[in-house]
Amino acid sequence: MYNENPIISKWIADMYDQQVTETDDVAFLLSAIAAKSQRILEVCCGSGRILVPLAEAGHDVSGFDADEYMLAKIPFKAKGLANIHWLESDAVHDDWGEGFDIVVLAGNILYNIVSDMGYAQAQELFIQKAASSLKPGGHVYIEYQPGGHRIMQSEPSHSKEDERFVVWEGSDADGNHGRMILLGGGYDMATGLDSFTRRFELVLPTGETITQDIPSQKHFASLPQLHEWLGNAGFVIEWEYGDYQKSRVDCDSRAVIIYARKG
Repeated sequence: MYNENPIISKWIADMYDQQVTETDDVAFLLSAIAAKSQRILEVCCGSGRILVPLAEAGHDVSGFDADEYMLAKIPFKAKGLANIHWLESDAVHDDWGEGFDIVVLAGNILYNIVSDMGYAQAQELFIQKAASSLKPGGHVYIEYQPGGHRIMQSEPSHSKEDERFVVWEGSDADGNHGRMILLGGGYDMATGLDSFTRRFELVLPTGETITQDIPSQKHFASLPQLHEWLGNAGFVIEWEYGDYQKSRVDCDSRAVIIYARKG
């Protein structure tokens, strides 16, 4: 959807696996699933960082993602596991299936949707699709970290036009060395949209350089808005926390973890 150069897309997949190595979120998710052998769907599962541990814990897991380079990393990680399935699919336009015990919207996916649809519309659609994919009494697990925003307010604490932030720098398996840089944009309070540019700068082993600027947007949904969408989809929130230590969500919280039951 971003029309990235394929070399850049593959570099991104390698950088994600090299640099996104935290396990606290996976451990918290596993602890939240009280029952064993649940049928679980992970939406936008990427390279299997969360999907594979769910399978290793004995759950029957399915995942999908639109990124072929991310998905290509799962077979090695899932070797020997018969209870894991994945496919290439678009979360906005394709069907998610049905009959699941748990739908996982983790990895901050609600703040990282890639779509040609209006951002807030796509966020609400994810919650509606989660409800349609669940059995009655099933649960949706949401982990949401909206950038520099505090979850209870509408203004970000960052997003200056002169910001320049290096997200990743490193070499992929093909020897392409590069950087992903975020160039600051601005926040529109009327629309809730953060606008910025993702810049990729790669140097190939041949010495060739590739640079690509990709205009990007993310939509800040406040906690009350998430609550409204969940209620409209028929969910009842069983608990919500501001971090993995189960802190209460308050005006200083920059994240929320929600576990809600389909009524």
